Amino acid sequence: MRIVFMGTPAFAVPSLEALLCSHHRVVGVVTAPDSLGGRGGRQIIQSEVKTCAQAHKLHIMQPPKLKAPEFFEELKSLQADIQVVVAFRMLPEKIWSMPPLGTINVHGSLLPKYRGAAPIHWAVINGEEFTGVTVFRLRHEIDSGEILKQHAVPIGPDETTGDVYDKLKTAGAATLLEVLADMERGDSHPIPQDPSLVSLAPKLYHTDGILDFSKPRRELHNLIRGLSPTPTAWFVFNGLKFLLYRSHLPEVSPPAREAGNLQILGKKLYLHATDGAIEITEIQQENKKRMAAADFINGMKNHPMFN
Repeated sequence: MRIVFMGTPAFAVPSLEALLCSHHRVVGVVTAPDSLGGRGGRQIIQSEVKTCAQAHKLHIMQPPKLKAPEFFEELKSLQADIQVVVAFRMLPEKIWSMPPLGTINVHGSLLPKYRGAAPIHWAVINGEEFTGVTVFRLRHEIDSGEILKQHAVPIGPDETTGDVYDKLKTAGAATLLEVLADMERGDSHPIPQDPSLVSLAPKLYHTDGILDFSKPRRELHNLIRGLSPTPTAWFVFNGLKFLLYRSHLPEVSPPAREAGNLQILGKKLYLHATDGAIEITEIQQENKKRMAAADFINGMKNHPMFN
């Protein structure tokens, strides 16, 4: 098949690489325009998908506006059989309906659960034991098209969104190739999504990460891992802001302290909640380096604030 690939972040790269290693032909790549960032905001930042596409000398398009006539004509000239979308912007119908086989999307959840921008985050925050990837046909409403194939992936009790992200991007690439093979054999059987099972996964922000110590420790633990590595869970203790990246629920908690207290006890770091403590295994004091709890303890074990 002649394929136009559309994607931007690292999540999309394994799918693009899988296509490049297959018998399919990637005739073009659409990704986000470059931006300015880094020190002083003067460094040109390009997407991970663009970096991959350049390495393979692919035809790259970075339209600022997807409805621009010149982009439509350039895309049309590539004569793709199908378009594949992985973590990209919402497409106008004129674009997604262009190829004879339409446009398919690789999404990081078991649709119709977790439609939206942050499906992996919300699955972890909600304490799900499984999530997965879904390949579906693109339609008007976001993440609502007919399901072509799904693959379930377990979520470990201490795994973060970053951990699950890495598993799903690989699973997504494999599932994509299976869907394309089904289509070539004429063995594709799209299944409509059940509207009664829909849940939403809106984008998360830094303000969503502040810990509410009126909540039980399991919810706090799930928020910590669900917002790691970004936008990151955080709280203020003794006037200092701490960002939390990894945690664990110990079977036996240390003696209770006021919720919100951070305590060093032996070789472990604990954050107290209303119903017990959470062991913190990776932490960052604001404006300092992110570090394992063991390194943090070595630097702070004699500080009266943590004893």
